Amino acid sequence: MSKRPPSGPSSKAPVKRPAEPSSELLWSVPVAAADIPETGQRRELVADEPVREAIAKAAGIVALPRLEASFDLMRVGSEGLRVTGRVSATIVQSCVVTLEPIESEVDEAIDLVFTPDASDAAAAEAEGLQAIEAGDPPEPLRDGAADLGAVATEFLLLGMDPYPRKSGAAFDAPAADDPSHRPFAALAALKKGWNENDA
Repeated sequence: MSKRPPSGPSSKAPVKRPAEPSSELLWSVPVAAADIPETGQRRELVADEPVREAIAKAAGIVALPRLEASFDLMRVGSEGLRVTGRVSATIVQSCVVTLEPIESEVDEAIDLVFTPDASDAAAAEAEGLQAIEAGDPPEPLRDGAADLGAVATEFLLLGMDPYPRKSGAAFDAPAADDPSHRPFAALAALKKGWNENDA
């Protein structure tokens, strides 16, 4: 993904989670499209510990020691907004084979277009958004804003390995012709023991 050069105001500071976030918005950082200058704006977000813990719990992972995101925001048309950037994180998951903790990195590219009414294809075409979005439908602005925290969280979850496996760990499946691993083999062995004891 080609990234636009940073322009306009820039900010970089830990972003605090709202006092009572909803279960759907574990990290909420809304940015109003109307507040973005024509020259664009760059935003740098760093999730604080309570946010990381909430996301880790919701995602079912062991820990989320680091979560950061950078965004280049550009106005599109009269009311649209294009959001490009990256989300990067350090995550700790449990190996699906050994259950040991595994630390890995997530680095996902972001390229989205937001419009006031994402379901209005005619309006999107009128604003020239279809050429920019490369065929993907635009996302809806909520109350005129795009939630960068929600975007970062979604792309983080998409970038996680659903079946993390420690290097060298392998699941040894029983051989197909091994009678000891056939269905009810353990029960058959138990019954055999009973018969031998009765003899």
